[in-house]
Amino acid sequence: MPELNHFDADGQAHMVDVSDKPVTDRIATAQSWIKMTPQTLELIKQGTAKKGDVLGIARLAGIMAAKKTSDLIPLCHPLPITKVTVDLTPDDTLPGVQITATVKTSGQTGVEMEALTAASTAALTVYDMVKAVQKDMEIGGVRVTLKDGGKSGRFEAE
Repeated sequence: MPELNHFDADGQAHMVDVSDKPVTDRIATAQSWIKMTPQTLELIKQGTAKKGDVLGIARLAGIMAAKKTSDLIPLCHPLPITKVTVDLTPDDTLPGVQITATVKTSGQTGVEMEALTAASTAALTVYDMVKAVQKDMEIGGVRVTLKDGGKSGRFEAE
């Protein structure tokens, strides 16, 4: 069983010391989706939702959230993020919106939490902006891809 490194010898939570780790380029991509009726998706695609540009606002919310991850998630390191992209793609087959967030840095720890926070916040923002139109939406699907100092990995859950 892997050692839980967010706990000290006494079982107390603490921030992991990464000061001895080398600085490497780190990239993480997280994907999420939000499912809705075709009618609600059409409002988003046409830009006629009452609250405005749903995809544009959700993109900004995701970017802003990535930058605030260490304020939201206990024990996350504040990181010098060098790039955040949040792509929201309408998907008629879902029906809904596919969301992909990619975060980059050069540092001593990864940016997967920042990518996950961006993708989640973008989905929640879409929900908030159209919830008056549709009360029954589904947010889900988590996929994270890491490129961490030459290493890579993937985690998926739904």
